[in-house]
Amino acid sequence: MSTVGIVTGAGRGMGYACAQRVAGMVDTLLLVDRDAATANTARDVLTAENPGVTVESVELDITDTEGLARLAERAGQLGELRAVAHAAGISPTMADWRRIFTVDLIGTALLAQVLRPLALSGTATVCFASMAPLLDPAPPDPAALAILDDPLAPDFLDRLREVLGPAVENPGIAYSWAKRGVHRFVKQEAVRLGPTRARICSVSPGMIDTPQGRQEAAEHASIAALIGRTPLGRTGTADEVADVVAFALSNRASFLNGIDLLVDGGAVAAVGPGA
Repeated sequence: MSTVGIVTGAGRGMGYACAQRVAGMVDTLLLVDRDAATANTARDVLTAENPGVTVESVELDITDTEGLARLAERAGQLGELRAVAHAAGISPTMADWRRIFTVDLIGTALLAQVLRPLALSGTATVCFASMAPLLDPAPPDPAALAILDDPLAPDFLDRLREVLGPAVENPGIAYSWAKRGVHRFVKQEAVRLGPTRARICSVSPGMIDTPQGRQEAAEHASIAALIGRTPLGRTGTADEVADVVAFALSNRASFLNGIDLLVDGGAVAAVGPGA
C-alpha cells in the first residue's frame, strides 16, 4: 500500500530540512505550513528533487482543529501513515505566553489526537521540543505538571496560570514550560499508541542556526554566552537536527520509543543542572 509522510512547519528551517529527508521514505509527502507561499515553494523544489514522490502542500495553522481533521482525512485517503515530523512551533520572541502554549503544546496534542486513528505498526512520529526545560535548575511544581499533562482540557491555560503565577506570562518561561509539556506528552503518547505498535519520540534542539534561531539570538544576549559555553563551540545546523529526526523515523530506530533526543552540541551537559 502507498505510504504517507507529514511534515509540519515544512516551509523553512528545520521543518524543511526534515521534509527533504522524509521525502525519501514515503510515496506521498504532505507539507504543512501556515505560510502558503513557503509551503508551495518547498513543494515545487521537493517535487523536482524526488520525481517518484507525490508532494502536496497544505496551508494550515496547527491549532486549527477543523483543518487538522481535513489533514488526517487526506492522509488516510492517500495510504498508510508512515512518518510524521512535527516541527511547527514558535519561540519566545514571536508571541505572548498564551499563544506559545497554544501552538507549541496544545497544537502538538491536537495533531496527535487526529492522527492517532491512522497509527499502525511502522508509523513513527517525532515532535519538536527544546533543550530549554532541561536547563531549568528548579524542580518543577508537581501541581503544575499534573495540569501540564492534560493540555486539551478546556481550562488548561487558566489553571496553569493559577498554579505558576504571573511568572508564566514571561514568554521565555512559557516556552520552557510548553516544551516540558511536549517531553511529557510524548512519553504518554507512546503508551497510548502501544497497542498499535506505532512509535513516537521528541527531539530537543539546542542553539540551531535558522531564521527563528537568529531572531532569538538578536533579542537575547544570553544566547551568545550559551553558544560560547557549548562544548562544540558553535551553533548547530538544521541539517544536523534533521538527520537525527530521519534516524528516529527510520526502521533502523524500530525500538526507539517514548524518549527525547537531545541535539544541543553538549550545551545541557555544560550548563544544565548538575553540570
